[in-house]
Amino acid sequence: MSPRAALRTPTDLGENATKDISAALSGLLADTFALYLKTKNFHWHMSGPHFRDYHLMLDDQGDQIFAMTDAIAERARKIGGTTIRSIGHIARLQRIPDNDAEFVTPEDMIAELASDNRDLVGFLRSTHATAEEHNDVATTSLIEVWIDETERRSWFLFEIGRMA
Repeated sequence: MSPRAALRTPTDLGENATKDISAALSGLLADTFALYLKTKNFHWHMSGPHFRDYHLMLDDQGDQIFAMTDAIAERARKIGGTTIRSIGHIARLQRIPDNDAEFVTPEDMIAELASDNRDLVGFLRSTHATAEEHNDVATTSLIEVWIDETERRSWFLFEIGRMA
């Protein structure tokens, strides 16, 4: 048995569906990890008069984002695909950019995360379309919840950014 065949989980979706959906989910997972790490980065490096509120909000948002990661990866495996394997693999697939700046103002942190969450909504919708094309209702159902959660994060960050 080949190593690849050893990981192939039985599914009725078909080989093309497995390939397309698991690839889309892997890209989504890379973006989710990138957004998680950026959210935690900004949580750890927050400063200023709204420190407590922003710090706690970003911690909550980070927890919500991280909670998506296992479900995304396991969905790819459930349909017979594979997913990311390393930080390097994430770096090759991620579309949400890192922020390695030594200092970022709280206003810029909020604006950047608002933009990144809006971008993630687009990536979620694209992955949803791929799953829908292959009649993978379980994946589309999961993604619909994540779209709602991500839109909520975007909304909170947008509203906070208006006050900053």
